[in-house]
Amino acid sequence: MPRLGQVGKDDAHPLAQAIYGMIFGDRDPVEEPGTASGTPGNWWTVFALVPDAFDHTTAGFQFYRDPNRHLDPKLRELGQTRAGYTVGSQFVFSQHCKAMRDVGFTDEQVAAIPSWSVADCWTPAERAVLAYTDCLTLQHGRVPDALFVDLKRHLGDEEILEFTYVTCTYAMHATMSNALRLEYDDVDDRVVEVADPSGRMAGLDVMSVVDEPSMSDDVDGG
Repeated sequence: MPRLGQVGKDDAHPLAQAIYGMIFGDRDPVEEPGTASGTPGNWWTVFALVPDAFDHTTAGFQFYRDPNRHLDPKLRELGQTRAGYTVGSQFVFSQHCKAMRDVGFTDEQVAAIPSWSVADCWTPAERAVLAYTDCLTLQHGRVPDALFVDLKRHLGDEEILEFTYVTCTYAMHATMSNALRLEYDDVDDRVVEVADPSGRMAGLDVMSVVDEPSMSDDVDGG
């Protein structure tokens, strides 16, 4: 379950109610979760806790899908999908894998997102965009000058600004989805202590075995 409360259909503000109707039909998404893409749909019901935050993010979706955008939708989806992967949000990554296919990418290209740097299925512009995405999400915006020069060979200033804004927005969505355990990101942290089978949990130096005389003798050939 999400870490925050959810807003049901009857308690939602007008825009949320309208969006609920588009996504969930007549169902109350808290009582009967589930969307056409297979997600629980709780991203919407949690964001509805703060109506103006809900409205702001919804306007952001309208921004990037506006036909007046300079940015090619294929490059936009490339950045969003890679951002979801690098931030570690299965929700953002999975949803935008589907969107990548919708704008014309192949299954091979979608499958290559995790290992894009060694794949040969990208155009020079796509490779520049993927490298720039990694700088935005993994290096917090530190971009080498040489990479930016290459990026500007393929995209104009308006396109770069739009790409940067949209990609960083989706890195934020991915981060929030992880933090609040929304949608497909409602998972336990896998980095936990594994129990010692001997039961000697307290004060066990797991590397002490390499200091044992018998181990040293084996290493020395004795």
